[in-house]
Amino acid sequence: MKKNVFVALLGLMLVSSCASKKEFIALQAKQKETQDLLNTATVKLNNCLSEAAASNARVESMKDQLGDLRRSNEALIKSSQDLTELTSKGATNLEKSLESLKERDLKITRLQDAISRKDSVTLALVTSLKREVGINDPDIEVNVEKGVVFISIADKLLFKSGSYNVTTKAKEVLAKVAKVISSKPSFEAMIEGHTDSQPYKRDVLLDNWDLSVKRSTSIIRVLQELGVNPKQLIAAGRSSFIPLVDNDTAENRAKNRRTRVVVLPKIDEFYEMIETEMKNLAAGGGN
Repeated sequence: MKKNVFVALLGLMLVSSCASKKEFIALQAKQKETQDLLNTATVKLNNCLSEAAASNARVESMKDQLGDLRRSNEALIKSSQDLTELTSKGATNLEKSLESLKERDLKITRLQDAISRKDSVTLALVTSLKREVGINDPDIEVNVEKGVVFISIADKLLFKSGSYNVTTKAKEVLAKVAKVISSKPSFEAMIEGHTDSQPYKRDVLLDNWDLSVKRSTSIIRVLQELGVNPKQLIAAGRSSFIPLVDNDTAENRAKNRRTRVVVLPKIDEFYEMIETEMKNLAAGGGN
């Protein structure tokens, strides 16, 4: 009987031992499966964490780029505003420059008109002189240089040798000159005396300077006697320093002894005429 019980217990233990081993094996398989799942989950988690870190880095980079873009956009907007302002100022300045150029051109035109009127008067004066004085007289020359009228009269028509007293014959020529000067009250006449290079000294006259000026004042007195307004007359002497030719022969010295009448517009009146034109331009608003 005891033997049977023992056999039964042994059999039960063997059966129990077999059951436990199967459970253990099953548990081991379950553990391995769970470990595999855990490992897979860990790998996935690590990948997700890496991707998250990369995404965060990209987000930060994009934030930086966005900041740069915003700053660039603000700079572009400011540049555009500055450019608009600059363009507006440039357009205004250009407009002002064009207006200034137009005004300057108009002033130049007005000035040219004034000069043209002066030249027209000068031309009329030359015509009158040539008609009155006589263009065919070789001892009298009438010409224009740079808008100024010159009448050159040889000394033999005006003075005796070494004298500053005007001859009677000279008064006939000077009467014609006086007539033309008096007809142009807005002009002045400068009387220039010129001598040759021969030294001169007589009485109170010390040299050729004195002689040239004395001849000039002698002619001025005659012109004044002939009715020329003395305010139009200017006395000047050039001595021997502006010769026409070399003073090497008697004939050449005779050419250099001369009196020149320089007829020119009164400078102050000429500029006053231009000033008047400028004032008219300003008053008319450039029209």
